Amino acid sequence: MFTGLIQTVGTVVRAEAQSGGARLWVAAPAFGGAPWVTGESIAVNGVCLTLVAGEGDRFAADLSGETLACTALSRLVAGQGVNLERALKVGDALGGHLVSGHVDGTADVLRLQRTRDGARLALAIPAEWQRYVARKGSLCIDGVSLTVNSIEGGRAEFAIVPHTLAATTLGALEPGAIVNIEVDLIARYLERLLPES
Repeated sequence: MFTGLIQTVGTVVRAEAQSGGARLWVAAPAFGGAPWVTGESIAVNGVCLTLVAGEGDRFAADLSGETLACTALSRLVAGQGVNLERALKVGDALGGHLVSGHVDGTADVLRLQRTRDGARLALAIPAEWQRYVARKGSLCIDGVSLTVNSIEGGRAEFAIVPHTLAATTLGALEPGAIVNIEVDLIARYLERLLPES
């Protein structure tokens, strides 16, 4: 489980093709060489991955064919920045919202407009996920917990504060980019629990 509060931006070292998937190596020096624990969960651009190896300030995680097909991780290239968050521990503060790292799909970036107090981000939300996106609700975008400012049809807009622009990869987004999205867990469970009409 994660919060959507990014701990550091890492750098893609390489992606090695494997049978049916790939192995992704990421450098994360800001973690200070904290011991890598094989089997621990780490969110990379919002995707919960299982750490399979660690060397110094680098770690590796395997990407299944399903992960490559359903997320934007297949587009990563060496040198690209990625948002990183290690899994919550019992007693950690929950400052963002509950994020599982089980990405629902991807969305297209329509616009990132700089403002005096940060930026405005506009995304095209795929039709199948629009019903879960609510004004003043939460949406996880490339691992970052953001509040939905508006949603009209498939267009959702978000205000991004300067700290988030500086501490994540969101400030580098351009129109046409593709981001991972995870809708709010509570919305999905409510839908499951409510009787069908």
